[in-house]
Amino acid sequence: MQQQDTVILIASFTLIMLIAIIIFLFLIFQKRKNTLLLQQKEAEKKFETAIAETQIEIREETLRNISWELHDNIGQLLTLAKIQVNIAQDNPGKLEEVTETITKSLTELRSLSKLINPDAIKGLSLTEVITLEIERFNRLQFIKATITSNEEVEVLDDKVEVIIFRILQEFFTNTIKHSKASNLDVTIHYDKDKLVIHAKDDGIGFDIKDSNTQQGIGLCNIQNRGKLIDAKVTLDSEEGKGTSITLRYHYKKKSLTALDNEVG
Repeated sequence: MQQQDTVILIASFTLIMLIAIIIFLFLIFQKRKNTLLLQQKEAEKKFETAIAETQIEIREETLRNISWELHDNIGQLLTLAKIQVNIAQDNPGKLEEVTETITKSLTELRSLSKLINPDAIKGLSLTEVITLEIERFNRLQFIKATITSNEEVEVLDDKVEVIIFRILQEFFTNTIKHSKASNLDVTIHYDKDKLVIHAKDDGIGFDIKDSNTQQGIGLCNIQNRGKLIDAKVTLDSEEGKGTSITLRYHYKKKSLTALDNEVG
């Protein structure tokens, strides 16, 4: 009888210990789950903040572009048209030149309207938006730029496109402002599983290991943006041999929660 009581006591103690261990493990699991959920929410909040900041930067850059184009391109065309009109008053044969200049001005305004209208931009693919930038560079004679692309095989999330476009926009701005380049070549290639974008200029280049230069051109900022969408961004440069950027983005089969909402 005493032996039976001992067995019951041991069994009860073991059962209590197992229950205690299960409760302990459950509490640890629940705590870890709550921590992960909190980290996920913080990551999503950080992502949304980065997206909002990026959109603001793109809008500011767009407004600067519009200002430059109105002044340097369309403004000059209209000034030329005014001069030609004055000349045509004494020489009607010059009216054809006036018509050509005004027609060119209208064409430039239509191109500029695509940048002004956000709804028009939203309706364009990433390749089309980048092409608009390249066309603008050539139109304003900032640099001789080319773009080549294969057919798109994957529709990217709007927010991913915003980040990628901003990364390239920063690279283009650095090229035009600092590289003293004459040519800029951009290649966009859609594979079955990833998007690869390569851009290269023939400018003066720089020492890629120089931390001050990296900060000056915003290299860290470019790479941090890439990390937001799990894209690998590589910047290569050598003094006297130009600068290039390569972006590799693997398509995500399942969208992140942070990417579910449409870009505002």
